[in-house]
Amino acid sequence: MRLSALPLLALSLLLLSGCGSTSKDVTAGWSVERLAQEARDERNAGNFDRAAEFFEKLEGRAAGTPLAQQAQLEKAYSYYKGGQPAQALAAIDRFLRLHPTSPALDYALYLKGLVNFNDNLGLFGSLARQDLSERDQKAAKESFEAFRDLVTRFPDSRYAADAQARMTYIVNSLAQYEVHVARYYLSRGAHLAAINRAQVALTDYPDAPALEEALYILVRAYDGLGMAQLRDDAQRVLLKNFPESRFLSQGFRRDNPWWRFW
Repeated sequence: MRLSALPLLALSLLLLSGCGSTSKDVTAGWSVERLAQEARDERNAGNFDRAAEFFEKLEGRAAGTPLAQQAQLEKAYSYYKGGQPAQALAAIDRFLRLHPTSPALDYALYLKGLVNFNDNLGLFGSLARQDLSERDQKAAKESFEAFRDLVTRFPDSRYAADAQARMTYIVNSLAQYEVHVARYYLSRGAHLAAINRAQVALTDYPDAPALEEALYILVRAYDGLGMAQLRDDAQRVLLKNFPESRFLSQGFRRDNPWWRFW
């Protein structure tokens, strides 16, 4: 009898051990108001993982109320500040899908643009120090689309002015990116590839600061191919639009790029 009881005793101890290792929900007895305050406190203290966890719980407990909607956006913001852009974007997209008429829709669009903007900013910050090949510009373009949606639908939003400024920055950055890639190809004697990328900048971003260099790259690339007529045409356009262009007298220089101010 004693021997047969040993397996039962071992099983009981195992079950008790398993129960003891289960993570306890410290918020179980909290009111919705306390949970909201604790979540905000964690966010304000920079504990973004903890804040996101609390806002997740708040969203569930306050389901169907404006507080739940706020918790969704606060959770997205906490993910963003905590360095988890994929989770932030997933939370924002869910909010946009569930609450298309929310009074906070402009903020949701702004936050979506901001997450993608900062996710892509590091790329532009390192362009001048790298040999470039093709890179994915998806984040920058999605950021632009979110900001454009915001300023189009909510022109009087408190976030519209900043969104517009960031849109300009993105356009200029994308143009500069194309020009850097064109310069990369030109430096390696890939003249046709350089021409193609310079023409993308000229066609897609007609008002960007990088167009002066794009035209100069065309002059150099056509000259490298022995295409004198096209070279002269590109040079005439360059001189007409930039009569004091430094490129024709000085060539390429490693100045700090225009975008290194954000």
